[in-house]
Amino acid sequence: MAEPLWTLSEIVSATGGQVIGNAPDSYNGVSIDSRTLSQGDIFVAIRGDTHDGHDFVSAAHQAGAGIAIVSRVSPAISEGGAVLLVDDPLRALERLGIAARNRSEARIIGVTGSVGKTGTKEALRLCLSASGETHASAASYNNHWGVPLSLARLPRSARYGVFELGMNHAGEITPLVAMVRPHIAIITTIAPVHIGHLGSLEAIADAKAEIFSGLEPQGIAVLNRDIPQYGRLKDAAYAAGVERIVTFGEHAEADARLEHVRLKETCSVVAASILGDAITYRLGAPGRHIALNSLAVLAAVKLAGADLALCALSLGSLEPPKGRGARFKLRAAGGEITVIDESYNANPVSMSAALALLGHTAPASGGRRIAVMGDMLELGPQSRRFHGDLAAAIDAAGIDMVYACGPHMKSLWDALRPDQRGYYAASSQDLVDPLLDGVRAGDVIMVKGSLGSRMALLIEALRRNFAAIEADAA
Repeated sequence: MAEPLWTLSEIVSATGGQVIGNAPDSYNGVSIDSRTLSQGDIFVAIRGDTHDGHDFVSAAHQAGAGIAIVSRVSPAISEGGAVLLVDDPLRALERLGIAARNRSEARIIGVTGSVGKTGTKEALRLCLSASGETHASAASYNNHWGVPLSLARLPRSARYGVFELGMNHAGEITPLVAMVRPHIAIITTIAPVHIGHLGSLEAIADAKAEIFSGLEPQGIAVLNRDIPQYGRLKDAAYAAGVERIVTFGEHAEADARLEHVRLKETCSVVAASILGDAITYRLGAPGRHIALNSLAVLAAVKLAGADLALCALSLGSLEPPKGRGARFKLRAAGGEITVIDESYNANPVSMSAALALLGHTAPASGGRRIAVMGDMLELGPQSRRFHGDLAAAIDAAGIDMVYACGPHMKSLWDALRPDQRGYYAASSQDLVDPLLDGVRAGDVIMVKGSLGSRMALLIEALRRNFAAIEADAA
């Protein structure tokens, strides 16, 4: 029988809390959302931006929570089941995460970067699972509550652990990486994401370089050799005491080097040299940016002592996550429509990569390549330029038509040729009807924008209006 994730005595020891009520002796899950609980889980009642978890303790008990970690007790809270009273539930969650990390013998990999964190983390999960039990952050759990929650879920039996670390201000990664303490730290790339908060690419690089502060002794930094900020990151790593740096990219001096890539609509074929090993593999997810990040994945796998050949074989089944390139087909009058769902988020680098990916996807007879684009947010004073500059990427990718929404995207709209303009609207909601009226059989439609632009509304509208032909790729 598998060991429990947590015992009651371990929870009490880690958090210093006081048990009230009849609590089970063991637990196999941790959640901060009463809707995702499994029978016997630990529910942590943290206070979020819009909700206080204490308002959902009764629902958590009804859903089967074995114990709820709370900072206050009322009859409504305590009558439903056992609670653990602490000073601060979020701090208690952090202590659980730290305790899980302290007891773990897994090789730990931390992933950050302006673009590609989640995709790289998922590729590592897939690859490492071929060599042993692997635990990784769920979804994009990369912030002040997502990281300790992911750590608290780390099984003591895991052989590998992969954790995503995010930020939008300087100083945010330092406390996160202090909890994770990775053996290997990957920085995928530096791009103008959150530049409105940080002011410059150099400041973004410095914020990402905070990951080096928490590396374990003899830890290894894996850095993108192709980017202008490589030298700055390398210097920051050495200043933090990192003794070994491994590089990836197309650069002639990269340790994990891309030799050749054949880009296809739904996959790529890659030839690479990974720390001296020549290897050719198929990537189930398309795109040059994913091929480049796969070099970091393979390097980290080898550095972690996992099987490189099994990893490369696993990458053939890699699929884009929902909202990050997942594809599906819909039935339209006279044929079908292909939709590329990139609606989760956007920045200048990922938007250009998504446009290039659309350019590699051939429409059916009579169809067009259509980019549906919403605002890229948090770009600061340079926002107008970043949006207008996308016109060049649209031309390079051979995009036939653009539907755009949001005040920032007006700069792109003004830069487009008249024949490229499909429709412009103030918001994604206002774009729904023009898009549905404008698409036709044979079209390939890519939808992308920052999360705050609510581009998922357009994905949902397409699904409602046209019948699905096959299940999502993700």
